[in-house]
Amino acid sequence: MTSLVRHITIDCSDAYALGLFWAGVLEGTLAEDDFPGDPEALLTTKGADLLFVTVPDTKTVKNRVHLDLQPQDRTRDEEVERLLALGATVVGDHRKPDGAGWVTMADPEGNEFCVERSAAERKSA
Repeated sequence: MTSLVRHITIDCSDAYALGLFWAGVLEGTLAEDDFPGDPEALLTTKGADLLFVTVPDTKTVKNRVHLDLQPQDRTRDEEVERLLALGATVVGDHRKPDGAGWVTMADPEGNEFCVERSAAERKSA
């Protein structure tokens, strides 16, 4: 029997706060027993579940693993604007004049992730 990925775990300084940010990004929900100050927060989404774990160390270098997001019901550019309003920042803009490319963003604790074109945008290219 093979192994399955149960959660994608993200170390952070405030599990609950970062879980709330990502709940807004992914339109997911935190577990009913997660509260501010908890050392862990579990986010359930339509895709993979994310587990946020409070650790004492701070992020100091680029992520070795990151999430690539593909908007489902909006364009990549609309999604970037929505995520900026939620508290993300742009780290690198790799959009090309022909519509290809992606935007590298960071969550409030500096964890990088990318926003790609939507499936509809890919089809129309």
